[in-house]
Amino acid sequence: MAEAKVQQEIRTDIPHPKNTIYTRCIKRVLDVVLSGTAIVVLSPVLLVLMLLELIIHGRPIFYMDKRPGKDGRIFEMYKFRSMLNETERDGKHLTPAERITPFGRFLRRTSLDELPGLFNVFNGTMSVIGPRPLMVDYLPLYNERHKYRHSVRPGLACWRIGGTDQLDSSTWTWNDQFESDIYYVEHVSFWLDVKMVLKTFKILFSRSEMRTNSNRVKFDGKNLLETRTKKQILADEAAKAAEQMKTDN
Repeated sequence: MAEAKVQQEIRTDIPHPKNTIYTRCIKRVLDVVLSGTAIVVLSPVLLVLMLLELIIHGRPIFYMDKRPGKDGRIFEMYKFRSMLNETERDGKHLTPAERITPFGRFLRRTSLDELPGLFNVFNGTMSVIGPRPLMVDYLPLYNERHKYRHSVRPGLACWRIGGTDQLDSSTWTWNDQFESDIYYVEHVSFWLDVKMVLKTFKILFSRSEMRTNSNRVKFDGKNLLETRTKKQILADEAAKAAEQMKTDN
């Protein structure tokens, strides 16, 4: 059975969000300038991707989902779709792994599905760099420390500085992600944002499969250190059930 390689500490101390002229003003100005410029410069790419979305995935072109933003306020996040609309086959619900298309995998692997998020950055619901906006269902599950990831605007990317660029469930647990978010909240600066942008490009070129396999276990408030994928957890549970049946017999 796969277990965490190193028993990490789950911290409970309360963070101290950084409050400077950069966090209060300059960062937002840079977000508007950078996202506005990117939207104009990348408009031909956006148009091509919109056309391919229409041909391959059909309508709607965009995936829109409610996510918690700064201070937990709910906003609508925009992405390009990476999956088909089909939800049933022979009366059974399709899994995300069955619905994702080769084009969708390409979009996720290259993060091109995130390009519509530039409009979120421009309208102020997101930032270029900041903790990733996760599911609304996670809001009541965070411990008091990790709730502070919502003390800043969510972003298109927020990585751990240093460490491996090959991200998977064993190298990027929920605790890793949340602690990276808290580090950002406490240390946000212009130079940290520059480092995060450079790290994003390194991750893109590392060909990480983290965003393409739809196999990461959902956060349930208790699995901060979980290193197994959904398939591994199901296999372990099946093995336990089989062992229990042998014991009972």
